[in-house]
Formats: sequence, structure tokens, C-alpha cells
Amino acid sequence: MASPAPGVQNKNRVAILADLDKEKRRLIHNSSMNNPAARPALNKAFRDHTEQQHIAAQQEAALQHAHTHSSGFFITQDSSFGNLILPVLPQPDPPSAAELQNL
Repeated sequence: MASPAPGVQNKNRVAILADLDKEKRRLIHNSSMNNPAARPALNKAFRDHTEQQHIAAQQEAALQHAHTHSSGFFITQDSSFGNLILPVLPQPDPPSAAELQNL
């Protein structure tokens, strides 16, 4: 049997190399999707903004729930312990001089 012409051999080689390159790119893409460390990092500012919006929505929902189901006063404030809202205790007025004399 006669060997293929040189032009046909080159076309076959180019086709094989193109298929290999396509397969290589597909494998690299799949491995990067499965490996979170290989994914491109999201813009930190965007991530922070999204997180702040989420926290604000949670604070608002917690505050609304507390005001609906409690007679106390609450405020939204960042807490070292992860609390979304904090109770506020009213400070009583200091006793007047006349009240102090009656004690």
C-alpha cells in the first residue's frame, strides 16, 4: 500500500494536534472548576459590598422581628459575638434633690 502524500500527512498531524490542544484546554478548565483555589479570586470590594448588603438585610429582619414580638428596644450594631441586634436598656432619670431628701 502506498503512503499518503506529504500534504495529507501534514493535515492529519495538524488535526491531531488541534484535538490534543482542545482536550488539554477542556481538562485544564474542568480542573480549575473543581479546585476552588485555582478559580480566579473575586474582586474583594465586590465581595465585601455583597456581604455588607446581606448583613444589613439580616439585621433589618432581626430588628423587625424583635420589635414585633417584644416590648423592649433594640438597635443594630456590630457585635464581637456575632449578634445582629442588641437590646437597649433605658437609663432612668437621676433622682431629683427632693427625692433624695425623702430617702
